[in-house]
Amino acid sequence: MPDDHLPVTPDWICSTCGTDWPCSTKRSRLLEEYGRDRAALGVYLAACLAAASAELRRVPVDVLQQRFTGWLPRPRRPF
Repeated sequence: MPDDHLPVTPDWICSTCGTDWPCSTKRSRLLEEYGRDRAALGVYLAACLAAASAELRRVPVDVLQQRFTGWLPRPRRPF
């Protein structure tokens, strides 16, 4: 599909909009796709982060972490 917003490696840019992957559209779609299974989404994105960090060696690790997993909503903790 032409608007799948897939990653294009080794630069890890979006195949549809050309921005850093995961782009905002892909983030929204991933949240919808994984629904309540945020653990599985985290595992998927962590695997993408590991692959991207091997290819984007000049990008600081903390920047990549924020880009790939830092945007995930955090569950509320009971007081």
